[in-house]
Amino acid sequence: MGDRQIIHLVNRQSLGLINGQINQINKTGMAGYINSQLNPNSLAIPATLTQELQPLDTLPWRPGRLVREQNREVNEAQKLGLAQPQLAQVRRQFQQRVINQIRRARMIRALHSPRQLEEVMVDFWFNHFNVFGLQGLSRIWIGSYEEHAIRPHVWGKFRTLLGATARHPAMLFYLDNWQNTAPNSPGATGRFQGLNENYARELLELHTLGVEGGYTQNDVMELARILTGWGLPKPSDRPRNQEGFYFDETRHDFNDKIFLGRTIKGRGIEEVEEALDILASHPATAKHIGYKLAQAFVADEPPSSLVKALGDRFMETQGDITEVLKTLFNSTEFWDENHYNSKFKNPYRYITSVMRAVGEVTNYDPINGILNQLGMPLYGCPSPDGYKNTQQAWLNPDTMVRRSSLAVSLAGGLLHKGNPVDVKQLEETLGVLLSPQTRQILAESPPNLQGAIFLGSPEFMRY
Repeated sequence: MGDRQIIHLVNRQSLGLINGQINQINKTGMAGYINSQLNPNSLAIPATLTQELQPLDTLPWRPGRLVREQNREVNEAQKLGLAQPQLAQVRRQFQQRVINQIRRARMIRALHSPRQLEEVMVDFWFNHFNVFGLQGLSRIWIGSYEEHAIRPHVWGKFRTLLGATARHPAMLFYLDNWQNTAPNSPGATGRFQGLNENYARELLELHTLGVEGGYTQNDVMELARILTGWGLPKPSDRPRNQEGFYFDETRHDFNDKIFLGRTIKGRGIEEVEEALDILASHPATAKHIGYKLAQAFVADEPPSSLVKALGDRFMETQGDITEVLKTLFNSTEFWDENHYNSKFKNPYRYITSVMRAVGEVTNYDPINGILNQLGMPLYGCPSPDGYKNTQQAWLNPDTMVRRSSLAVSLAGGLLHKGNPVDVKQLEETLGVLLSPQTRQILAESPPNLQGAIFLGSPEFMRY
């Protein structure tokens, strides 16, 4: 067992190396490390993490409570005689509080949680089931979406995760299914007057079968019909409806449907559950998920042998995510040295790896501004396909100039309220990564620039 293998494992299973980690894994063994990451409940949550999360009071709130609390604050402002522009400002401030708290929570967990593979998978699945958090009602539901639809289900069956995202109001609002209505149904009135295919299309193309999954435009239409009435409670009912989901039978198409060659009897909400069962157990879904996992953990162009092995394991275990990951981390493809340090960090990976290498953050405020500057604000991807995780998407001259400039600020203490980073600690944590050329540049540089050279080095840009 060598340091290069350990670095490869930690780079792929975490959001960045921390000081002393290589020595620790050398002592305990990689098998134990992998097993603990795949069984995160075996890893105790440190008190530091619990304490830092405690002030973030909106994190546990379900969709109904979020609506209720927003309404309460607006109503209190109304009683004070505030005009409409001021009331709108109160509403915006509440929404900003929600998204600021979930952003901070994500970064706190990225830094302090020992359950690093879990954090990687939360990021992976959120991106797979992406919701744009800066638009309309999604602004107040985006925190709940991660906390309740994504985070609890990253280790279970894919079908459970699929169902949780399909029922969450953030997804239903973002992809317009809350408006999806059978034409000429009793509830077809006002804005609810016809089919909306948006969610049905992305459910097939992005969430399950994949763009080459063998479905047709007619399957999109039939799935949209199945999904009619699957949406949100009326505004007056939203504060009382804890989960924020409501199936409106008056807007549903109760006719039979032919979906992916199978007849689905028209009977209401059960049709959607049957369609999700079909999609979650489909070989094309297994292949699509296998490809995305292999791309995320191994290579931008993943080996077809690994994609097949992961797809096969997905089918054998009825979509057991943990079992698929075990197959991945036990594969010869994962351990192929050609893949070591071969993936280019996206901005989120870059900033989290800086935080973990430095070891402490006392100032989280600049982080989202940094991610904005680098083109990857948290919860701010407007397109449903999420952020790309390939070198082609992120490596360009502008990126390198921005990161090099940012490395100077980060090394100077941007995240530490002006306290420069500890270069000796960076050497202990990252020194083994550096090439002879980078080491020579480091040796010839003045001490006040060495931290920036570490954080801006070509080797640190990859994982």
